[in-house]
Amino acid sequence: MTEASPVTHLLPIDSEANKIGSIGVPIPNTEVMIIDPETEQPLKKNQNGEIWIRGPQIMKGYLNRVEATKESITEDGWYRTGDIGYVDDEGFFYAVDRIKELIKYKGMQVAPAELEALLLTHPSISDVAVIPVANEEAGELPKAVVVIKDGLTLTTAEVMSFVAEKVAPHKKVRIVEFVEKIPKSASGKILRRVLIQKERGE
Repeated sequence: MTEASPVTHLLPIDSEANKIGSIGVPIPNTEVMIIDPETEQPLKKNQNGEIWIRGPQIMKGYLNRVEATKESITEDGWYRTGDIGYVDDEGFFYAVDRIKELIKYKGMQVAPAELEALLLTHPSISDVAVIPVANEEAGELPKAVVVIKDGLTLTTAEVMSFVAEKVAPHKKVRIVEFVEKIPKSASGKILRRVLIQKERGE
């Protein structure tokens, strides 16, 4: 990232195959914490939270943007990345989503990217995006926007049960929509905001 000039982690070349998907371990002279976004207290290993980084490569601040700098960097020099991630038992870090894209279901956080990765393992799904849908009782509900592989069939109930068997209750997919294509940027990133705007428009 630009704010880190630009490297904070590297995956060692001798890493085992099960570390694929990890952003690696912190580079020398770099400290990393996983923080609860609401309490700002450090979390234990294998718990999702905001990735905070401190080191000599972290910027001093945004030019002529005092408030933005205060929001991003703590008084003791920790940079709030805005990324949600965790560290495993061996010290390897994983980035799973952005704080701004977290779904808040009854006060609990659901990472869309986590559900998307799970749904992509389903043999009938070729592409998927997970977005929040406003709900008076729960706050937000996770909705899966699904593209079915050519020649195959899939029902809403099948999608929901597939996820429900593998996640905590608050992470269950509550709504499913089938589409022909997921909107993406030129680099292949899911344009969730487009889907959210469409959902709100409807």
